[in-house]
Amino acid sequence: MTRIPSIHGTTILAVRQGGHAAIAGDGQVTLGRTVMKHTARKIRRLHNGQVLAGFAGSTADAMALFAKFEAKIEEYRGSLERAAVELAKEWRTDRVLRRLEAFLVVADRDAAFLLSGAGDVIAPDDGIIAVGSGGPYALAAARALAKHTSMDAGTLATEALKIAGQICVYTNQEISVEIL
Repeated sequence: MTRIPSIHGTTILAVRQGGHAAIAGDGQVTLGRTVMKHTARKIRRLHNGQVLAGFAGSTADAMALFAKFEAKIEEYRGSLERAAVELAKEWRTDRVLRRLEAFLVVADRDAAFLLSGAGDVIAPDDGIIAVGSGGPYALAAARALAKHTSMDAGTLATEALKIAGQICVYTNQEISVEIL
């Protein structure tokens, strides 16, 4: 049975709305109870800038997953859903990959998914998905902002992450955001 990691030390939020997608992440890296870095970049653009990916979890594991996902997105010519499903299948069944402790959030203008080593490929009903220690706070803030404001995807993701950073001790205010 694959153990789903308990991620402490980051927050990643994806927002899709109005024909745009944004992924925001905080910059904090912790080791145990110590903040080791404040300005980490946990989001990447892939597939000629048409796909966004963010990670929560072990940095080395996330880098390996970014490389695997990038290969899948290229192999399936930009089909986000197909690449996500194929990576999740490989991640779950490969003896080495299944030990990786990270989550990936991937998005393009048409879809967003949360991927895990347990084989999960979760597409949010409302275009908003979050992961990490501040994920529940960011998710709640993003849903409220989406319902009660007319913010664009990038602004909404940034503001929701700021709110999460005010609540979660493992999430800081050094936010990076990528927008499609």
